[in-house]
Amino acid sequence: MTVLSERKERPTILVVDDRPANLTLVANVLKDDYEINLANNGAKALGLALSDVPDLILLDVMMPEIDGFEVCRRLKANPITSEIPVIFLTAKTEVDDEELGFSLGAVDFIHKPISPPIIIARVRTHLKIKFMQDYLRRENAKLQGEAKLQSSELDQLRDYLWASPFAKR
Repeated sequence: MTVLSERKERPTILVVDDRPANLTLVANVLKDDYEINLANNGAKALGLALSDVPDLILLDVMMPEIDGFEVCRRLKANPITSEIPVIFLTAKTEVDDEELGFSLGAVDFIHKPISPPIIIARVRTHLKIKFMQDYLRRENAKLQGEAKLQSSELDQLRDYLWASPFAKR
């Protein structure tokens, strides 16, 4: 079984930017390989992330009302969206901004002006990482379930043996 066998045919990317030109550019770069959802503000992004959980989010930092840092903070605080990789798209190049973004749970930064080959490479890389992490989480849960079942069976066997009239006391 492959990692993608339990997934949709095409991964979904949520692109969030308050500038229509940036939304159009990123959507055009990624549309051949991915399902693209667009949001032009933080509130819409949060709603879309909950209603159609994306596989990855490309998130502008500087937006009115709710900035990208706050959107990321809220996404990571919600169990439904906490595992979605967030890549910040930003013109900010200060180390403090990147440090803050990483501390909030972002996986990467792409600096503006946007370079299509960079977006393609980073999205592909972080989706591969996400799909492998998802696979490992599923396998781990399955193994934990199997171990719990085997432990329960061993406990029953021990209880049966100790209750047996042949057991030495």
